[in-house]
Amino acid sequence: MLRTHTRHTLGKLGLVLAAAGLATFASLSQAQEAQPAPAMKSWQQGLHRTDLVREDLGAANREVLQVLVDFDQGVTSPKHAHPGVEVAHVISGTFEYQLEGRAPVTLKAGDSLYIPEGVAHVAKNVGQGKASELATYIVNKGEPLLILKE
Repeated sequence: MLRTHTRHTLGKLGLVLAAAGLATFASLSQAQEAQPAPAMKSWQQGLHRTDLVREDLGAANREVLQVLVDFDQGVTSPKHAHPGVEVAHVISGTFEYQLEGRAPVTLKAGDSLYIPEGVAHVAKNVGQGKASELATYIVNKGEPLLILKE
């Protein structure tokens, strides 16, 4: 009889321990879900622009600008367009570019992308660490370089 009683007690103890383990796991899972997601870095703080060249083309009221743009990890530009064409050349890191009406493309260091005048687009640093692009614009003089889109 003692043997049966011991087995019965151990069986109950096992069930209690299993239930306690499940309850602990469930409460940990809920605690993790209740924590806020990490805040995304604002593009206004995570994009750094260095103007390198700005010259009059001497034709049709156009100018050329060359800009180094550094994106902190995970930063996405706002949806925007330019009053002229842009050629983006990735210097370091990995970017995903989404041009309006096209499938997204991923570019790595050494890759380039032509963005037609007025086409709304978004650039996102999808790599690990900082990413940099060299943006060359041929744009209309006297117009804002960047036009935010919705």
